[in-house]
Amino acid sequence: MAARLPSLFQFFGPGGVLARTHPAYEFRRGQLQMAEAVELALQERRHLIVEAGTGTGKTLAYLLPVIRSGKRVIISTGTKTLQEQLFFKDVPFLQQHLGELRVCYMKGRSN
Repeated sequence: MAARLPSLFQFFGPGGVLARTHPAYEFRRGQLQMAEAVELALQERRHLIVEAGTGTGKTLAYLLPVIRSGKRVIISTGTKTLQEQLFFKDVPFLQQHLGELRVCYMKGRSN
């Protein structure tokens, strides 16, 4: 699967997929660096902790490397709001530009 997907730079870089398709696009070097760090951590099978401010584009910066990896992952969010953003906004946006993704939306017992 990863061979057919754009590279991280082709997606996040100036003039890339995100620049051409997202109405509020603004190149964020930190977003590209985070995506590269996530991709490397996945390849090396190691943990990674990333801290980045609001507006960095964190969700796309970790979702694209996960998709490119072809691995099955669990993404656990701290809030229902972020969970809904991922499922109803970010994943559909990525599907429009990358093709169909297998995604499951789960809630804990108290939700």
